[in-house]
Amino acid sequence: MSPYSDEFGGSVLNVSIDLYATCTIEEQSNGEVYFEAADMNQTFSSKSADSFELDGKLDLHKGVYNRIVRDFNGGKPLSFKMTTFADAPPGSGLGSSSTMVVAMVKAYTEWLKLPLGEYDIAKLAYEIERIDVGLSGGKQDQYAATFGGFNFIEFYKDDIVIVNPLRIKNWIKDELEASMILYYTDISRFSSEIIDEQKSNVEKKSTVTLDAMHELKEISLKMKDALLNGKIKDFAELLNQSWINKKKTAHSISNPLIERIYDACIKAGAMAGKVSGAGGGGYMMFIVDPVKKVNVMNALVQFGGKAMNVHFSEGGCHGWKIY
Repeated sequence: MSPYSDEFGGSVLNVSIDLYATCTIEEQSNGEVYFEAADMNQTFSSKSADSFELDGKLDLHKGVYNRIVRDFNGGKPLSFKMTTFADAPPGSGLGSSSTMVVAMVKAYTEWLKLPLGEYDIAKLAYEIERIDVGLSGGKQDQYAATFGGFNFIEFYKDDIVIVNPLRIKNWIKDELEASMILYYTDISRFSSEIIDEQKSNVEKKSTVTLDAMHELKEISLKMKDALLNGKIKDFAELLNQSWINKKKTAHSISNPLIERIYDACIKAGAMAGKVSGAGGGGYMMFIVDPVKKVNVMNALVQFGGKAMNVHFSEGGCHGWKIY
């Protein structure tokens, strides 16, 4: 996340899971544009134009359209119907908005035969979401969704990003998958407030925040090594350390409910846990000894959210055109 990564460099250890964002484009010749976000029950329709005002209604859809028309279609309006759907709800902490932007960019790439590779798609998705639409956040979600699988991603100044695919042995993937629980707190949150606080703390040179971010970066390197060597218990302990440091970067990352959920899971046998994404709600993830998984699942029932097993997804963003 800028400005930290611009000055100090940043790194993220990431794996994609089988929750997807999908986008379908159906070409039309009636001079109209129609957006339907099926999962959000929102629609937008208009006569085709060279750009649409970002007014709070399906701004991501409009933002992608505006950039594609401006940069890749010579400013000429397009006519089509776009339908989108995301398996993860907005504000979930799983990068659903960024993944959706990647899906939309990929759909346009296939439809219009744009010369965009993986790095191009991820960077364009980042620029649209963070700069054009103005949603606060980092760069990791766009690159994670585009490339897919296990990656160690490095971030430097001048928007330089390096995606390092990790060759994880199959037994390690299976053990980690068997050891993970994903839990939806049923609390959607606006990550921008947390992220803006983190940015402000970095800009003000807050010692607590900077020291925590330095530690988080170092922990990501150690977690990568633990994962490559199949040391799941070490991986879990490092995850706990990262959660402790993450909470030091902004006040609203955790709250009493999150802490109660975390404590109950640890008491039931979980080795580690954290909130995904910026924090404040959304999904939590836990590392659990597989033989104690049922105990942790049962402990989560009292909080009324949804616990689920995790399944990794090797492939990144896919797109195709039907002729």
